[in-house]
Amino acid sequence: MEWQTLATALFPQGHGITEDHDFLSGSAQVGTQTVAIIGTTGHTPIGVEIALKQAEAVLHTVRTHPQRPILILVDTQGQRLRHRDEMLGINSYMAHLGKCIDLARREGHKVIALVYDQALSGGFITSGLMADACYALPEATIRVMGLPAMARITKVELDLLVELAKENPVFAPGPENYARMGGVMAIWHEDLAQRLEQALAEADPVDHRSADGYARGGRKLAQPVIDAVLAGRHVLAA
Repeated sequence: MEWQTLATALFPQGHGITEDHDFLSGSAQVGTQTVAIIGTTGHTPIGVEIALKQAEAVLHTVRTHPQRPILILVDTQGQRLRHRDEMLGINSYMAHLGKCIDLARREGHKVIALVYDQALSGGFITSGLMADACYALPEATIRVMGLPAMARITKVELDLLVELAKENPVFAPGPENYARMGGVMAIWHEDLAQRLEQALAEADPVDHRSADGYARGGRKLAQPVIDAVLAGRHVLAA
């Protein structure tokens, strides 16, 4: 979906979003409140420049509009794979973006992410997955690593990974599988404006993804491990 079409559906009252070399920023009205918009389009890879632009937009919102909700629109093919970006330390730039989003959350900004097209690898981890809650459109493409690349890295046969992906959402791409794992809160099928208003009303700074993944059967060990660690910590404290 083109971001202009998405914005029309999300913000029937109008918006002030602009595009600058695949970087989206601006504001819009959601119900009675103004929301800051930060995002990407054109399947753009996240390099040092766009990571800094996103971080700057987050910090500007924190400084000038205390506790204004932030909506992150996600469409990225992931981390930009160039020698220049690697030499400049792209990992640090992306970590900086993630820290800025975390700062916004700690300062009382509700942060919602919506994957409306592609969400791949590090570009997704440091944006959409840093939000209080991440949502997706049904036609979105979400994956951390494609199965052919996973086969090369893990040395596991591709055919075996394809079979595993049929039963285990950890190996499978797509918004439905990420919803099963708890990474995506829900998939928005219709009335996007109402869905967004509801998501902002229900935004919770407490991370429920492991519990959601356990309840949905997509991540069966993360929450039990967390519970065991917390129980051990309480024993030691006593």
